[in-house]
Amino acid sequence: MRVAVDAMGGDHAPLEIIQGAAGGLRFLQPDDELLLYGPQDRVAAECAAIGLTDPRVKFRHCTQVIEMNDHPVTDALRQKRDSTIVRMAVDASKKEADAVITAGNTGAFVAACQLRIGVINGVSRLGIAVVMPTFHGPVLICDVGANPTPKPHHLYEYARMCDVYARRILEKDSPRIAMISIGEEDVKGTSLIKEARALIKQDRRLHLVGNAEGRDVFSGSADIFICDGFVGNVILKLTESVAEGLFKTITRELAGDDPQLASRFEPVVARIWKKHDFAEYGGAPLLGLNSVGIICHGRSDRRAISNAIRVAVEQVRINLNHQFAEQIAATPEYAT
Repeated sequence: MRVAVDAMGGDHAPLEIIQGAAGGLRFLQPDDELLLYGPQDRVAAECAAIGLTDPRVKFRHCTQVIEMNDHPVTDALRQKRDSTIVRMAVDASKKEADAVITAGNTGAFVAACQLRIGVINGVSRLGIAVVMPTFHGPVLICDVGANPTPKPHHLYEYARMCDVYARRILEKDSPRIAMISIGEEDVKGTSLIKEARALIKQDRRLHLVGNAEGRDVFSGSADIFICDGFVGNVILKLTESVAEGLFKTITRELAGDDPQLASRFEPVVARIWKKHDFAEYGGAPLLGLNSVGIICHGRSDRRAISNAIRVAVEQVRINLNHQFAEQIAATPEYAT
């Protein structure tokens, strides 16, 4: 297995990415390889500085880096063909990498993967599925940014792939699927939501529970939440902000005028935060890709990158893409 990592992607590249890559080596077998993409002199120097000399680490020299404000197509794919993201996608398309990971420009990564690697037969558009921790266990939300203007059949495809992901990765026997809408009633929602819900509802293999409002994401009422990429991205970013702000407020209030009291509660707060920290889940899988693609948060630290490698390795080892392909290719069992 060869896992490709964009050493220059993210707010804390390259040091945190390389540190995370070093930690992720524990998930690889002796004959696996970890490919680091970036300016070789700089990446190699960072590896040497932290004592990373594992022979499984290989360098892939790239002369360009796609910045966060670069346009995904005109700037990234056309003008920066020797960038880390494009080079990883090209290598994956030639089966020279089994998984690709970046904390860099999401739009460029999605575009490069769609154009260079391609999609599974039967999949129209890629979708980003994020595992979100809740008080009732992890839930899956798709899409959170790859496809802001989908068609109904795109959301149906996401639901079918998320069903497989929830069964195999989240170990849900019969994952409940809900459509993110502005009300629980079937008459609520845009035409997109109504038409997509109808497609999902007619497939008896999928357990549709109906519409869900934003608050239901944390209520335990469903395991999978389907929406367009615009809505999903807003939910994701808002949730991250609220969670971080809440934990900071709790920590500050506990400290108050009694440092000893704060020190007693600190381990408890740390344990709770760990359960709700995005870094524990590493990154979001790019569903529908004819390879394994993991998109990490731009602020990812070494722990997040290490966990992203763990997630990628797991998906390659269980051949999750083949299971997606089987699900998409299978004729739906229509409800009568």
